Amino acid sequence: MIPFWIAGVAYLLGSIPFGVLIVKMRGGPDIRETGSGNIGAANVLRNAGAAAGVLTLVLDAGKGYLAVWMAQRATQGSVRWITIAAAAAVIGHIFPVWLGFRGGKGVATGLGAFLPICREAVLFALVLWALVVGFWRYSSLGSIVATAALPVFVYKLYAPGHAPPTDVTICTLAISLLVLWKHRANMQRLIAGKESRLTSRRGN
Repeated sequence: MIPFWIAGVAYLLGSIPFGVLIVKMRGGPDIRETGSGNIGAANVLRNAGAAAGVLTLVLDAGKGYLAVWMAQRATQGSVRWITIAAAAAVIGHIFPVWLGFRGGKGVATGLGAFLPICREAVLFALVLWALVVGFWRYSSLGSIVATAALPVFVYKLYAPGHAPPTDVTICTLAISLLVLWKHRANMQRLIAGKESRLTSRRGN
């Protein structure tokens, strides 16, 4: 039996708008109408505090991880269905059915989805993100650089000395290109010197 349901469940998991829910539960405004309007961790951190931002980051990454873990268990490790689940979770975050298909940018969900696929690549991407953000204080720049580098890290680290399966390579490139496309406005603001730096307005 072909488990077509995996893509649907992974998409619905990815569609859960944790940033929106967390800020609302804390009595805050609709995060989509605050700051950059993004539902991801960086905008939540700037406008609802560090605790809300970190929780959003963990949960957004967690839903990507859960989608891939589910696919691994349901298909006995089928690489094709694992990568389909990863892509579906990221697509769900970026185009969530619950928010009229206007969601986030997919960075945390993508990293969470790739953690069970190639944890070494995710670790390298996180280190690169931290270095870029630590030096320039732009979360978006760190995300752009880490996303662009992820296909290289996966290609080199998935099976050192061997090329990864074609499904993994295609999935990694597709997700990276989609996430970079979602950052096109950030790229324009970075070039213009108008991008917001990563700071929290509230200390809670």
